[in-house]
Amino acid sequence: MNFKSLMLGAATAAAATTAQAADLPVAPEPVDYVRVCDAYGARFYYIPGTETCLRVGGRVRTQFVVNNVLDDGNWGTRDSDGYSWLARGYLYLDARTATEFGTLRSYVAIYGSSTNGDSSSFTLDNAYIQWGGLTAGRLGSNFDIFTGQAFIGVVDRDWSDETLNQIAYTAAFGNGFSATVALEDRSNREVGAYGGTRAPDLVGALSVSQGWGSAQLSAALHQVYPDTANNNPTSGEDNLGWAVGAGVVFNLPMANSGSNIYFQGFYADGALHYIGEGITGTAGVSDYTGDDTNSGFSLSSGVYIQATQTIGLALDGSYAQVDMDQNATIGDVTRYAIDGSVQWEPVSGFVLGADVGYANTDIDNSGDTDELLMGIRLQRTF
Repeated sequence: MNFKSLMLGAATAAAATTAQAADLPVAPEPVDYVRVCDAYGARFYYIPGTETCLRVGGRVRTQFVVNNVLDDGNWGTRDSDGYSWLARGYLYLDARTATEFGTLRSYVAIYGSSTNGDSSSFTLDNAYIQWGGLTAGRLGSNFDIFTGQAFIGVVDRDWSDETLNQIAYTAAFGNGFSATVALEDRSNREVGAYGGTRAPDLVGALSVSQGWGSAQLSAALHQVYPDTANNNPTSGEDNLGWAVGAGVVFNLPMANSGSNIYFQGFYADGALHYIGEGITGTAGVSDYTGDDTNSGFSLSSGVYIQATQTIGLALDGSYAQVDMDQNATIGDVTRYAIDGSVQWEPVSGFVLGADVGYANTDIDNSGDTDELLMGIRLQRTF
């Protein structure tokens, strides 16, 4: 073999080696894979590149409610809807980060709804930040105690149940005891003709939650601020309304897990929305008449029984009364309501249920109004 042949062979081998090297796979760029976060319960994971844990969830609900079927109700009025058909989709986002001052949490719940005639809407249900004992944003009122057992709740029962903007601080004392003080948006609590907002409501609560159940005492101060048409300039001042409430929930260990019974009561003077929307939605009911405030109370109770692993039974009832001033355009108002449901969960997170409710509203010297509604619901939570 001469020198020329040797050089040609070396060149050929070098070219083949280079080609093979080009065909070798290139190492991928580092990827920050999603990691499970078990610090806050199931279904949380770390947002890639952060130490924040996120949980994503949702719910789809559809329901068909037959509106008041009595002669003087929707079915007896040609221009009123005899049924309400709802489809609704929820999205839940729960982000939490551990800090030296406690967990920093941000929570968002939004939903879109479609009702009769494809009338659609979007609602910001919850949006709040929690850090240690501080909570700020939109969520349920700290005055609320228990908001019912019935699966749908086709008729309004009378108790405090309001979602609103607020800022609150909760101090935990251990063994399930805590105390909360909050400023809450007054706009959601106005009954009657009000002027513009001036002062938020001041709300306080003492609560305990232990193995036997839970209990709470609530109180609120509310500015009664009539609009220009109803303001009496000679009095020179506005009234201060107030409300108090107490409630207790007992777990029922003799039944299946989740079974319970509750009792609660509310009293208000010049802050009637705190006793419930059912009765305060009656035309003519107001927090004030002239310079005087109107008062009222509500009592409610309910029970939920997990009859089997898949079937639940619920019943709610309430009674409310508003004492209107003698100069008011309407007399005293009383209202009672009862709502019951049965629900079946054949698959975890998927529930089917039926609900029936009856209510009666009576106004002194004006007669009474009856309501009878019924509905069915399908719901999947994931």
